Amino acid sequence: MTGRIERGHHALIVWNDNPAKRNALSGSYYDTLRQGVAEAAADGDIGAVILAGEGDYFCSGGDLEALATRRDLPKRERADLVERLHDVIRAMRDCPAPVIAAVEGGAAGAGFALAMACDVVIAAEGAEFAASYVRAGLTPDGGLTHALSQSLAPQTVLPLLLTGDPITAERLLSLGAISEIAPPGETVARARTLANRLGHGPREAQVRIKRLAHAARAASLDEQLVAERDSMARAQGGPEAEEGISARLEKRQPEFGRLRK
Repeated sequence: MTGRIERGHHALIVWNDNPAKRNALSGSYYDTLRQGVAEAAADGDIGAVILAGEGDYFCSGGDLEALATRRDLPKRERADLVERLHDVIRAMRDCPAPVIAAVEGGAAGAGFALAMACDVVIAAEGAEFAASYVRAGLTPDGGLTHALSQSLAPQTVLPLLLTGDPITAERLLSLGAISEIAPPGETVARARTLANRLGHGPREAQVRIKRLAHAARAASLDEQLVAERDSMARAQGGPEAEEGISARLEKRQPEFGRLRK
């Protein structure tokens, strides 16, 4: 068992609890993560899903001992095993609640990909990220090439991928690739605070905003304008807009939470 779910006030934390292997990924962790995402999707009180690693390191990526056994498998079986990770990445993207990575220490290989697939990345000061696949003669998976290429120029992405050299959280923040830096040991607390804030917000509006932001990556301007138009038209007719606009006019805090019951 290398994964467990912790539920708190407006937060659902999926822990990778394999610190002996720096929280290397496993099939059981994928199952736990998909379970957590499904629970968050079904519970309107969950403000965010938080991914965290036990100990002082977020995730070291694939388990090299397990990867070493795949050489003799048929290519189709090797592809199916990679697809388990990709199914998790898709589930995170499709989850109505935002997914937050709380990165202590660092993330390497598919751990880097997992972090970058999140909607928000909060990293500890001094944390390092490495696309270390190439050092094992491998190529990236988990959507890492896509995620990095969305936020960084090719002249930055390719050296990271071709060398496997680490890049600091501070550098990624300056490039706009991650969201926030926290003191070591405080990333989960910061993530909980954000989850609690989101848990008091307008759920349906948040769901639509996440969908719009992800769709914008592949959409043309005209396609995105249509999507924004339709989303705004739906929102204007809903109870969240009624409460939100009334609260602004009455100079009070909106009570979106009562609309989730």
